[in-house]
Amino acid sequence: LEMDRAGRLDNRTIAVTVMSNLGLKRALSARGIEIRETPVGDRSVSAAMQEHGLALGGENSGHIIFGPRHHFTGDGLFTTLELLALVQQSGGTLSELASSFELCPQKLVNVKVHSKPALDTIPAIVDAEQQVTRLLGEDGRVVLRYSGTEKLCRVMIEAIDESLVDRCVDTLVAAVTESLGA
Repeated sequence: LEMDRAGRLDNRTIAVTVMSNLGLKRALSARGIEIRETPVGDRSVSAAMQEHGLALGGENSGHIIFGPRHHFTGDGLFTTLELLALVQQSGGTLSELASSFELCPQKLVNVKVHSKPALDTIPAIVDAEQQVTRLLGEDGRVVLRYSGTEKLCRVMIEAIDESLVDRCVDTLVAAVTESLGA
């Protein structure tokens, strides 16, 4: 957000992954900043940045990538220096910058699986996901995907209400465990 205020956010657009917090997305949208959502992984974020000429992208893991002027750098020390420069330019503190938006409650559970069939072909999982999606309505979301490197199904739920997040995660984890549990 501070990069936008400083006029350093090319195209007023950033690239983030599907796992990025809904609170961040809402804060960016409220300020007229567009979001290019990518699959998980720094390669996907970097590719979207290069395709659309974006100055900033990142993953919820904290991996931040800076665009064309910095050769799509994702270096931690460089990120720290950029962050410190933004804090100095803002005249505020890091905690003030960090509090410029509120994260939504989010829960991620990794379920060990014995195989990785397409999730949309498993009736119990499809039914549970539809039930959870209805419960969440417009104030939440579901991300259900396999790990690219391990025999895991990642179940992520996000909503404004933390108790709803817990209930929805329990519902989906039970369906995945019963259908595919290792």
